[in-house]
Amino acid sequence: MKFLRVYSIVIILALTSLACFATNTQSTPSDVLFSDEFSDTSKKWDQVSDSTGNTDYYNNAYRIVVNEVSYDAWANPGNESFIDTRIEVDATKNGGPVDNDFGIICRYIDSSQFYFGVVSSDGYYGIMKMTSDGSKPIGKDSMLESDKISQGVATNHIRFDCVGSTLTLYVNNSQIDQQTDADYTAGNVGLLAGTFATGGTDILFDNFYVYKP
Repeated sequence: MKFLRVYSIVIILALTSLACFATNTQSTPSDVLFSDEFSDTSKKWDQVSDSTGNTDYYNNAYRIVVNEVSYDAWANPGNESFIDTRIEVDATKNGGPVDNDFGIICRYIDSSQFYFGVVSSDGYYGIMKMTSDGSKPIGKDSMLESDKISQGVATNHIRFDCVGSTLTLYVNNSQIDQQTDADYTAGNVGLLAGTFATGGTDILFDNFYVYKP
């Protein structure tokens, strides 16, 4: 069983910019609140690099690399804020260990206040809450396993719904988790990747869409 970094040390790269049920919901253009396919830098996502990792645009995708162990790195677009959202992205393991985590941020207020839904390349998932004490799971003590997650060097389609106090995580069009928490009600969106015992997580993100739920 994979246990989460409850008091994780994080590289706060965002500072520069301030259950299994099949589903297949179609959206119209009018439902789109924000989107980015990362073909240019117009949406002003963070571009940061240091010895612990980097977040930047890369070959028509957005790349997060984490070199340090037990770290989460994340990024946000510039000056966005939403209340209720349905967020989707394609995430591909580009390198590093399978013992990783990666996914979507919602209601980002600051570096110690936001929610995120993640999966890992070895088949685990969780809905998390960032606080001043670090990242903490909501509703459970550890990440749990799901056969809906494509493992190894693979692409997973991740969806994270933040509607009212209900947080719902999907992978590859299947719901895998749902939790409730009412502390954060609005904020920016974003992307996140992290490490556990081994550094080198390398994730490519593409087709990032924020929909009106």
